[in-house]
Amino acid sequence: MERKSHIDTFGAVALVLFALNLGFNQVVIKVSTGGFNPVFLAGLRSLGAVFLLLIWMRLRGVSLSIPRAALWGGVAAGLFFTLEFVCLFLALDLTTVSRASILLYSMPVWLGIAAHLWLPGERLSGARLIGMGLAMGGVVLALSDGGTAGAHWLGDLLALFAALCWAGIALCVRVTPLAKVPPAQQLMMQLVVSIPILLLLAPLFGPLLREVAPVHLAGLAYQIIAVASFGFLAWFWLLTIYPAASVASFSFLSPVFAVLLGWRFLSEEVGLSIWAALLLVAAGIYLINRKPRGH
Repeated sequence: MERKSHIDTFGAVALVLFALNLGFNQVVIKVSTGGFNPVFLAGLRSLGAVFLLLIWMRLRGVSLSIPRAALWGGVAAGLFFTLEFVCLFLALDLTTVSRASILLYSMPVWLGIAAHLWLPGERLSGARLIGMGLAMGGVVLALSDGGTAGAHWLGDLLALFAALCWAGIALCVRVTPLAKVPPAQQLMMQLVVSIPILLLLAPLFGPLLREVAPVHLAGLAYQIIAVASFGFLAWFWLLTIYPAASVASFSFLSPVFAVLLGWRFLSEEVGLSIWAALLLVAAGIYLINRKPRGH
């Protein structure tokens, strides 16, 4: 498809479906940890995704070679990627989907702060500052939710640290030569770095297998196919067609879908403070990513 200057109907539908896919994935991870050690599950997901990505790259004629200058940036991004999913999968094993998703999707706040401090020309102002304030207010509200905060505090903190690691990946792509590497190769490097670390760390978090049932195997397959490989490739493809800021603005829907799906499929109790935190974070993400008028 040719490059577009704005989001059309196809792009809007595709981005809503992608956000729904990511929101549903939080539920899938939560269910899948009933059969697998969370870190082992993350390692298996990366391993499966590498094989699918290799097949796709071979069929499309995409080179596997990485410029030497980009290797250190790729390794750094891979380490952040590994830490992100160690934290996220453990978080979803310890806290609710709604809480983990709200905290995970605070990522634009931390990336915005880092960009403000270290990237020339990306200082915060206007709507983005308001968005940062709203999203940070949502994070504080989610962390201080009186009804269940004590029971979920470790999972909450792990989800928040996963958001910081996700921001670290984005920063690596922005400030290192990795920015010049095609997206499929970036994803491949992150997956390859993560596999041995995740599989070696997994025994530290208990037995590798719990009570594995078909639903857990289906959940693992969903994560490999619909998220870790083709899901992210679809996201990168959309970025080649539509403006990055417009694409990113749809990310506010992912925590909304995750909270609704956690409530619907896992019967999670979602109190008023969590709904308020979700509203603040979603509004903040939208304002942070919204393209300023006149640009």
